[in-house]
Amino acid sequence: MRARAALTIGAVASLALGAAIAVPNIASASATLGQHAAARGKYFGSATDNPELTDAPYVSILSSEFNQITPGNTMKWQFTEPQQGQFSYGQADTVVSLARSNNQSVRGHTLVWHSQYPGWVDSVPASQLLGVMRNHVTNVAGHFQGQVIHWDVVNEAFEENGTRRQSVFQRNIGDSYIAEAFRAARAADPTAKLYYNDYNIEGIGAKSDAVYAMVQQFKAQGVPIDGVGMQAHLILGQVPSSMQQNIQRFAALGVDVAITELDIRMNLPRDTTKDTQQANDYRAVVNACLAVTRCVGITVWDYTDKYSWIPSVFPGQGAALPYDENLNKKPAYTAIHDALAGTTTPTTPPPTGNGGCTATYRIVSQWTGGFQADVTVRNTGTSAMSAWAVRWAFGAGQTVTNVWNGVVSSSGANVTVRNAAYNGTIPANGTTSFGFLGSWTGSNPVPASITCA
Repeated sequence: MRARAALTIGAVASLALGAAIAVPNIASASATLGQHAAARGKYFGSATDNPELTDAPYVSILSSEFNQITPGNTMKWQFTEPQQGQFSYGQADTVVSLARSNNQSVRGHTLVWHSQYPGWVDSVPASQLLGVMRNHVTNVAGHFQGQVIHWDVVNEAFEENGTRRQSVFQRNIGDSYIAEAFRAARAADPTAKLYYNDYNIEGIGAKSDAVYAMVQQFKAQGVPIDGVGMQAHLILGQVPSSMQQNIQRFAALGVDVAITELDIRMNLPRDTTKDTQQANDYRAVVNACLAVTRCVGITVWDYTDKYSWIPSVFPGQGAALPYDENLNKKPAYTAIHDALAGTTTPTTPPPTGNGGCTATYRIVSQWTGGFQADVTVRNTGTSAMSAWAVRWAFGAGQTVTNVWNGVVSSSGANVTVRNAAYNGTIPANGTTSFGFLGSWTGSNPVPASITCA
């Protein structure tokens, strides 16, 4: 996570989650975010921090609205091992106890990070740092054994260009330190799911490619990695169009994905237009997670603007969370709630423009029983179009199993994919695309006809 001044607000298996949370009728408008998420086999949680726990109205919402909690700071190295070999867990235990009293699951954050560690770590001789790191991971993960569902074992180890961040661990231990931290965490707590966590890896790019390659390597080498945490500290109107596709490609490696630190900041002051865009952005993130089975849950980085880290780090920006500074629900809350509850159906207005569009279908890869395809949509008109719909009929019994960058509906062999909330507008002669995973038996021919309107 990105630190703030002073204290920073830093899958459970569906069976275990279901045992802890009473799941209401999904149609109930009064059900909480956590309850609706649980009904979908996921969690929706919030980070929190110890100083905020003196705020009774805040704690009341924290304890009732969410089914998962992340201690934002007090599991970090500077709090848990302030002096070498001297461990302190009192503050973190307070957060864990609060969560347990409310039947909320806990994500552990974080064991090894280039920031918020005590100064004595910098003085450890290079030849001894691996042993010191292992000892820290062993003690902290061991203390919370059985009390957390996930550990962010290593946090933010890559630069934007995909190279390794030159942290004290990277410089003195080398590339192997991440794998060694995961091995130590597994030995200390065999039941917790072990995650690598980072920011700016929500969409496909150099940094997420580097994380993808590392996970792929770890899986091949037997390093015990179970998940990837995408922090998702996002900017208004900039939800990556490849987010669902990116989540899906990590899931295809055999790991879970969690949205671990979600907030969507705007330039202040707030207004209705910005609130509407933020609601659409939150809905897009939630829908991207819901569309992928192995996206196990979402955590907002605290739920209220009152305790957001954003204004202290990004002057002039803020209002990033679904509750305002007075603990009132914003349009973003409604968007999240409705997406989780499945109570809203995306509607697509008739396309505008004066020339229509074309769609080009391409099979990207194919394997026994499954395939991946993408479709490029081109506006062939002379003015912008505001929405599109692509239709085809499969000729050999194929089915669509998952779609990104579009909203799918099917009836027998007939498939319709409409634009998502963020990619309906296409300028004249411009293009957009969506992709999908499908299943097949026998043969997998390209549809004989594919239309766009």
